[in-house]
Amino acid sequence: MSRVIVFGGHGRIALLLAPLLVARGDEVTSVIRNPDHVAEVEAGGAHALVADVESLDTAALAELIRGHDAVVWSAGAGGGDPQRTYAVDRDAAIRTMDAAAIAGVRRYVMVSWLGSTADHGVPEGADFFPYADAKWAADEHLRGTDLEGTILAPGTLTFDEPTGRIRIDPDGRGAVSRADVAAVIVETLSDMSTIGRTIRFGNGTPEASAPIVEALSS
Repeated sequence: MSRVIVFGGHGRIALLLAPLLVARGDEVTSVIRNPDHVAEVEAGGAHALVADVESLDTAALAELIRGHDAVVWSAGAGGGDPQRTYAVDRDAAIRTMDAAAIAGVRRYVMVSWLGSTADHGVPEGADFFPYADAKWAADEHLRGTDLEGTILAPGTLTFDEPTGRIRIDPDGRGAVSRADVAAVIVETLSDMSTIGRTIRFGNGTPEASAPIVEALSS
């Protein structure tokens, strides 16, 4: 059994993730901002912890993280406001990494996106630029820590049914179901060979994909 804290616990991926972790015997703490979401989060078996990661400092975040075995960052500002995008997707994410180190929780899984590279190609004036810039900065910070980090970089997210299969380094937009992303997070937490890696993936086609466990270990 592991104790996993998930930031962004009311997100669409996190709501699918928590029941999978609970089903394998893990204890899940889902950090959420809105107390109105407590019942929905706890219906999936997680313990809901109401906290605003945007306003908490590193020391306060370390207290939330302390006692867990792994951190999953699946939070985001949701776009729209560039200032808040940087505040959540970059700054708060980085504070949780530093907080995890303070709390002695070394395993850290970042949910990023397929295009998160230094040359992501998003023009500086584009609406999507703050997100691309913020996620790259957070990913780079994780790579520079001593944490046992894994960066998961799925392609375009869909509401399709899970396939249980993914393609590593997919072509194009790399569409992938949120349910399969949740399953990838579960397996990543179990597979120590994923530590130190950035894993870009989509669903691919049946012919050009592999079962999640096999794909991650390849």
